[in-house]
Amino acid sequence: MDTPTYYKPIYRTYLRFSLIMLAVALLVGIATQESAKKAPISAMLPAGNHVEATLHLSLVHGHIFLIGVLIPLALTWMLYLGRSLNFAPLSEKSLKWATRLYLPASALAIGLMLYKGYHFVLGVRSGVTDIALLNDTLFMGNHAIRAAAYGLTHTAMSVGVFIFIISYWRSMGKEDKA
Repeated sequence: MDTPTYYKPIYRTYLRFSLIMLAVALLVGIATQESAKKAPISAMLPAGNHVEATLHLSLVHGHIFLIGVLIPLALTWMLYLGRSLNFAPLSEKSLKWATRLYLPASALAIGLMLYKGYHFVLGVRSGVTDIALLNDTLFMGNHAIRAAAYGLTHTAMSVGVFIFIISYWRSMGKEDKA
């Protein structure tokens, strides 16, 4: 198995990103628990509202593991496995585009999830218990900015992964001649 030289920086990039996101996921898990303790269930914040207020932040922890750790590791493993099965190498251009789209967009998506989660938790801690009002004031109440931010990140992540999928699928049908 001869690994193309341009695979190694891609491996390194995905592995470093996964390690960073692993640390971020662990820290966010701790921060989520501590933040939820600061918004206890009370007469002002009944159990149902407490769940609604802390749910977005609680989900970030798992999303970081999936988006930031598991998917990049799976892509790296697939590249390695493809080479060991003698699939044709993916083009350098397709790998760079997949990486340039997926990694920054996934980091931004995680940032947006943290923003939304803390918007709700800090809003409740400051005395706003109307969850619908908190939802309406996200992104300073500007729904266009909200839709654009979420839409762009999800689209970029999806396009990056689809570039990888299509390139990988094509490489599976070709034996490497080298």
